[in-house]
Amino acid sequence: MSMLTPPGMGGKYRITGDKYPRMRRTGGHRRLVLAIIASAAAMALIGWGTLQLIQVFTGGDKASAAAGTTQDCDHRTSEPGATPKPDHPRPHLRSLPEPAQITVNVFNATPRGGLAKKTADELKKRGFAIGEVGNATKQFDKKVKGTGILLGAKKAAGTAFPVLGTQLAGTEHRTDARTGGEVDLILGTRFKELAKKEDADKALAELAKAKPTPTPSAEKNC
Repeated sequence: MSMLTPPGMGGKYRITGDKYPRMRRTGGHRRLVLAIIASAAAMALIGWGTLQLIQVFTGGDKASAAAGTTQDCDHRTSEPGATPKPDHPRPHLRSLPEPAQITVNVFNATPRGGLAKKTADELKKRGFAIGEVGNATKQFDKKVKGTGILLGAKKAAGTAFPVLGTQLAGTEHRTDARTGGEVDLILGTRFKELAKKEDADKALAELAKAKPTPTPSAEKNC
């Protein structure tokens, strides 16, 4: 027997020259590869299916929430006996002081004598409270070129100024650091007289009229 002949193999498998016996490979390796491929495919399929389920359930929750919100809004707006909220603006009355609640200090910044007293007397007839009456301080004397200046605290800008402004047109509005509610009327060079009482009353009535302010509708609240 040749030394190259494997043990247990007779002369049938004797190796001579360049002839070698051919041995069949077992099928275990092939089965292992196939099993690995099948497992990977199964896991990929499971992952894809899980992702689809998540998307489905997530989208369904959002749709349900949106539908529920719409139903709630419809329920609120169509409830039997309920008064629907208007879409148009709701009137709102401006809180403005009455003339009697405004104390006016009248100062004359013109060269014409007696102008401050005459104006103060007329304002008193129209219901305003009168404080100091006299000549303007050096800061304003002969330096007010327009009709006049209304000078007061910051809070007077939206309260006393508009009301007093109905009595004479073209005044300049200024604020200072005072804390009291009185307002200074400093008469300027172009001032001649107060507006006619009828015109002033009409302007005051227009100022006190209701001003529309927007309110949210029922749909916007939803």
